[in-house]
Amino acid sequence: MADSAGEHQGLAIVLFTVFVSVTLAITAWAGRRRSSSVEFFAGGRLFSPMENGLAIAGDYMSAASFLGISGLIALFGYDGLLYSVGFFVAWLVVLMLVAELVRNCGRYTMADVLSARMKQRPVRIAAGTASVTVSILYLVAQMVGAGSLVGLLLGGGGGSGVRAWTVVGVGALMVFYVSFGGMRATTWIQIVKTVLLIGGTITLTVMVMVRFHGDFGALLRSAAAGSGRGDAFLAPGLKYGTNATSRLDFISLGMALVLGTAGLPHILSRFYTVPTARSARRSVVWAIGLIGTFYLMTIVLGFGAAAVVGSDTVRDSNAAGNTAVPLLAEILGGGSGTTGGTVMFAIVGAVAFATILAVVAGITLSSSASVAHDLYASWRTPNAPAKQGGRHARDPEGEIEEEVRVARFAAVGIGAVAIVLSLFAQGQNIAFLVGLAFAVAASANLPALLYSLFWHRFTTRGAVWAIYGGLVPALLLVVLSPVVSGRPDALFPGVDFHVFPLENPGLVSIPLGFLMGWVGTVLSPELADEGKYAETEVRSLTGAGAA
Repeated sequence: MADSAGEHQGLAIVLFTVFVSVTLAITAWAGRRRSSSVEFFAGGRLFSPMENGLAIAGDYMSAASFLGISGLIALFGYDGLLYSVGFFVAWLVVLMLVAELVRNCGRYTMADVLSARMKQRPVRIAAGTASVTVSILYLVAQMVGAGSLVGLLLGGGGGSGVRAWTVVGVGALMVFYVSFGGMRATTWIQIVKTVLLIGGTITLTVMVMVRFHGDFGALLRSAAAGSGRGDAFLAPGLKYGTNATSRLDFISLGMALVLGTAGLPHILSRFYTVPTARSARRSVVWAIGLIGTFYLMTIVLGFGAAAVVGSDTVRDSNAAGNTAVPLLAEILGGGSGTTGGTVMFAIVGAVAFATILAVVAGITLSSSASVAHDLYASWRTPNAPAKQGGRHARDPEGEIEEEVRVARFAAVGIGAVAIVLSLFAQGQNIAFLVGLAFAVAASANLPALLYSLFWHRFTTRGAVWAIYGGLVPALLLVVLSPVVSGRPDALFPGVDFHVFPLENPGLVSIPLGFLMGWVGTVLSPELADEGKYAETEVRSLTGAGAA
C-alpha cells in the first residue's frame, strides 16, 4: 500500500494542500471579526440548527470512527459492529437529558452549568481540570493516529521522522485555527469536514454495494468467507465473550461510550453556538441523522473490506485494522498500481486528514475555553458570586477581552503538551486513549452534570467529590490495567505492575463518580440553596433568563 501511495505522492499532497488552504482561508475570514468572548467561545451564537448539527457530527465522527470502526468490523465481524451501536446510541442520552438543559443553563463551558447554583471557585477548578484532562487524552489519540496515517499515505512507510513531523504540523495547524479563528472558524472547518467525510463514505458504500449487485446478504457471505472464520465471523465472540474478563471489559467499554458522549467538553460546547435551546435540540436531531447514517455505512465498509480485501490482508497491513478503508478504496478504484486505485487511496487519505484536523481543532478550542473561562477566571476572581449562566457579578469589557487572550495562549500551551505527549506515544497502542477519554468524561463530568440538573439537594461538596471521585479512579485504574504493563502490546511491555484486569475502567469508575457525588452531598455541612435550584430548573426547562 505504501508503494502504491508513493507512486502518486503528488496527488495526495495536492489534496491535502487544497483542504489546508481552504481551512486557512476560513480562519483568516473568521479572524477579521471582533474578538469578543461570545464570538471567540460561541461563534456569536449565530449558527442555524443545520449548520450546528453538521459541526456536532464533525466533532464526533473522528478518524477513529472512519478508519477504526471499519477496521474492527473487517477483523472481528459482529463484535466490531457493536462499536457502531455504542457510539450511535450515546446520542439518545445527549438528546433527552443534556442538550436543551445545558444550552439554557450555561454560557461557554460545562462549569457554567454546575456553578449556576454552586460556589464558583471549587466547582470551576474541578470541572476545568476534568475537561482539560479529557481533551488532552483525546488530542493525543488523534495526533498519534495522524502521525501513523498521514506518514503512511505520504510514503516512507510511516517512519518515525515522517510521523513526528506530521504530529508537529497537525499541532501547529490546530493552534492556528483556534488562536486566530475561534469558534466561528472551527465550526466552519467542521462543516466542510463533515461534507467531505459523508460524501466520501457514501461514494465508497455505493461502490461496495454495486460490486455485490445491491445484495447485502451476498456481501455478508463473502465477508464471512474472506475473514477465514466462516459463520463465526457473523456471530458474537471473536473479540469479546471468550471469557468472563472480556465480557466485563465489553460492558465497561459500552458504558463509557454510551454515557461518555454526554460529558465530552467539545460536544457540550457546541450547544452554546446556537441562539436558543430549541435550536440546540434541533441541532442534535440533525447530528443524530448524520451520525446514524455514517455509522450504518461504516458497517458496509467494514464487511466490504473483509469481503474484497480479506481480513488477513488487512491484519498484515495494520494489526489494529486501521488501513481497512484505504485498502478497500484502492481495490474498488482498480487495484494497486492503477491510476484509479491510487486516486481513491489518496482521496480517502485526504478525507481522513481533514477529519483529524477538524476534530483536534474542536477539542483544542473547548479545552482552551476551560482554561480561560474556568481555571483562570477562578484564580482571578475567587470570591465572585454566581450570576445568570455562570457569569461573574463583575464582568467588565476588559476582563472579557483578557479571557479571550488567555484562551489564545492556552491553545498554544495545550497544543504544545499534546504534541510532546504524542511524540512520546508514537508506536504505542493508542486505542485505549479514546476509550479512556470517554470513560473519564462519563465518570467525572456526567455525574456532576446530571446531579446538578436534576437533584435539588446537590451541593458544592457533592459536585467536587463527584468530579474527582470519578476522575482519579479512572486514571488510576488505567495505570494499573494491562494496557499500561504486563502485555507485549502494553505501553511498558517490559514490566508488569497491573492489578486491574479490565482495559477500560468505566465499569468501576462511572458508578464511583455517581456514588461520591451522593456521599459528598449527604456529608456536606451546607444545605443546597433551594432558591437557586428553582431558578436553575425554570431556566433549564423554559429558557427564561438564559444567556
